[in-house]
Order: sequence, then C-alpha cells, then structure tokens
Amino acid sequence: MDPVTILLSIIVILFLVKTYNDQKNQKYKNFPPGPKPLPFIGSLHMIDLQKPHYALMKLSEEYGSVFSIQLGMEKMVVLCGYDTVKDALINHAEEFYERPYTAMSARTSNGNGILFAHGENWKVMRRFTLSTLRDFGMGRRSIENTINEEAQCLIQELKSYKGEPFENMTIVNAAVANIIVSILLGDRFEYDDPTILKLMRIINENIRSFGRIMIRLYNMFPRLIGLFPGSHQKVFQNFEVMKAFIREVFTKQKKTLDINDQRNLIDAFLAKQQEGKPESTLYFHNDNLCMLVSNLFVAGMETTSTTLRWGLLLMIKNPEIQKKVQNEIDRVIGSAEPQTEHRKQMPYTDAVIHEIQRFADIVPLNLPHATAKDVTFRGYNIPKGTTIIPLLTSVLRDKAYFEKPDAFYPEHFLDSEGNLKKNEAFIPFSLGKRSCAGENLAKMELFLFFTTLLQNFTFQAPPGAKLDLTPALGFTNAPLPHKICAISRS
Repeated sequence: MDPVTILLSIIVILFLVKTYNDQKNQKYKNFPPGPKPLPFIGSLHMIDLQKPHYALMKLSEEYGSVFSIQLGMEKMVVLCGYDTVKDALINHAEEFYERPYTAMSARTSNGNGILFAHGENWKVMRRFTLSTLRDFGMGRRSIENTINEEAQCLIQELKSYKGEPFENMTIVNAAVANIIVSILLGDRFEYDDPTILKLMRIINENIRSFGRIMIRLYNMFPRLIGLFPGSHQKVFQNFEVMKAFIREVFTKQKKTLDINDQRNLIDAFLAKQQEGKPESTLYFHNDNLCMLVSNLFVAGMETTSTTLRWGLLLMIKNPEIQKKVQNEIDRVIGSAEPQTEHRKQMPYTDAVIHEIQRFADIVPLNLPHATAKDVTFRGYNIPKGTTIIPLLTSVLRDKAYFEKPDAFYPEHFLDSEGNLKKNEAFIPFSLGKRSCAGENLAKMELFLFFTTLLQNFTFQAPPGAKLDLTPALGFTNAPLPHKICAISRS
C-alpha cells in the first residue's frame, strides 16, 4: 500500500472516530452527573455487584436524586427517593414505562410474557393478565376461600412439628405457590409433591443467581461471559425446565378445553388463541403463554412467601409486637376464620404488615425500567433506551417520609390515636404502568396467612439461637436460612 493511501486511510479513520465521539457527546449532552467511568469496566470497581443498592444509595448522597453510572459499557440512570421516583413513574409514565433490552432477558424470555416484554406485546399481555386475574377470583370471595383453605393446610403442617425447630422456607413457599397455582392451573400441590418441590427449587436457584456477579457480568459482556461456566448457565437450564413443565401442562389442557367453561388462566389464554383475531396470532402464541405463566408463578410465589417469612422472623425478634398483634386478633376475630373484612377493624395488625413489607425491602433495586423516548427529566436529558433504576430501597428508607427508616417500627403507619395512617412513600409494589399486576392478591394473601398463623401459634427462636436480620444474597432480599419454633396457642 502506497504512503498516500495509508495517509488517506488514517484521515478517514480519524474522521469516523471524531464523528462517532461527536454524536456520542451530543447524545449524552446534559446527561445526569455521576462518577467518571474507567475504560471498559466503567464504574464496576465502585459497586458491590452482590449488593449494589448500598453503593447506589451512597452515590446519591454525592450526586443527588438523579445520577448516572456506567457499568461495563452501558450508561444507566438511578432515581432515588420517593419524590423523584414518583415524578418519573407517575408524572412521566409514558417516558419511563419500558424495560431495557438485556442479554439475560433476551436469552430467557425473548420479549415474551409480562415482566420483560416490550411495547404492544407487553400492553396486550398486561391487559389479559389483569382481566384474567379478576375473572379467577382476585379480590373476590372465591380466592379468599382458597387462601383460607390453604392457610389451614399450612397450620396443620406446622402443628406436626409439635413446637420443635424447623426451617420454614419450603412449606411457606409451597403454601403461597398453591394460591397462584390455583389461578394458573386450577389445582394445588401437597407440600411434599416432587413437582412443586422441583419448581420451587429452580425458582429459588434463579432468584439467588440473579443477585450473583456472573449474571451481571453476563449482561455487560454476554459474548465473553457466555463462554464460561457459572450461575448464568444454571439459570438458562432452569428456564428450559420451567418452560418444558408449562408446555406439558397446557398441551394436556388443550385436549379438554371448553371455551364456554374456562377453568383457569391457561384455559383463558388457549381460548384467546382460538378467537381467530389478528392478535390471536400476533400475541396469544405458545411462547407468550409459557413465559407469562412462568412470570406469574415466580412473582406470585417469591415476594409474598419471602414477606411472610420476614414477618415471622420479625415477630420472633419483637415478641412484644407479636403479642399486641395476637391480642388484636383475639379481640376482633377470636377463634373464627380470618376474613379480609376484619382488616378494617385491625389497624395495629395492618400497620405491622405494612411495616414488614417496608422493612424487608424485598426488591431493593426494583425491576429495571427504560426510557421509551428521549426525555428531559428534572433538567437532564436522558436518551431513549437508557436503563433506569428506580431505587426502591431509597423510597422505603426515605428519611423524609419515615421517622426511623432503618428500624422495624409499625408506628410509621399509625396516627396518634392508633388508627391506620397511609404513607404515600409506601410502594413495595412499585408505581405506574409497570407496578405489580398481582398487588391486590398479594395484600389479601399477606393479611389472611399472617393473621391465621399468629392466631394459632406464638413464634420463637430455638433455644440458644440468635436470628440474623441480614438478607441473603440474591435479586430479592430474603432471610438467611434459619429455624423457628411454632408454639401452639390452643
């Protein structure tokens, strides 16, 4: 190659690099402030990838309630505090409702289902989910009966331990899982059924894996990390097992489907497939059904069962609060079966359940959002497609709204006369268009399970045991493995 050609090539390359940098600088002009990233790794060195919410809370003290951080090659925007999160998810709902495209979600859900779906597909799946959850009992007497029947099964299981120490994760998970199973499949599992034990195991493995370093590294460098073994490979395997189970279930149900007598959510979805409308083909296909059922099963089990387990642990840690709840249960319900209508007469118990949810902080990072369009927010320009972290832990620990944000303090939700007091910063189910579709069901489950458990038992630590309130590592904040004693009150 002659010198002139080499010189021209260098000039062209320099011009292209400058053009790219100019475009990049223009795109991120007036972007929220944040720590200066290092080449290739960004600000990874500043973040504990297993507990990133702690570092993000610390950074907000320096950079404010809207700041940016670069992890690997991706720039993200973090929103902190109730006022900022509400402003984004409610006042700018159309701009902040999307989900980011990540390597992990692309590999596992491919835009199907509801949790990581996009655009019109997400809108159709959410509408279907909300209407079908209503049709199959959410907020109605039928599902209340199902929850109470399951609560009694759980009580009998706990009585079998006769006050001896036991680990409660499996049976609490199974009891809660049976509620969403009744809606999805029209069935329930015994607590020792190999099928439910297998499904719960792979869900718990995935929840824990999603909080591990390899998952976050895979999202940053998928081609590189995808070549190595690790927790990300286990997640892929577990997703395939889950999808195979769901496909087997709906294949069987399709053979006995009666569109005029739909038994559960899967029947309702299969009936949609047969309507012959354009959206039947576009949206109500088997891949969407697999991922929707998987999403609802995981979401319907994990957060509610984890909250209940935190509730029992916190009652053990605070026996005087447990006693006050039991006194209110005895006074209002007595030995009768708890009903949701009792909740209005039980402000202290209601406040305790609220505080369990706030203190447990089950999903500290929230599920990530993304901007659906270019947006100017609080004076900053945020381009379309930017990953947004509405930091839920910063809301549930917001000092402007909670007097003792780091303490377990039911009085956060009680007025001076002992009546239930609403606190607008209490958003454990998030806010806006992507808020939890099963919020009403979860609230009913928490009240009925919690009151039934404390109506029947006093919970204590095993002799000599010291229970730790440090959360286990994972995408959600779950209690560390521990044993408890359920002492019968009858």
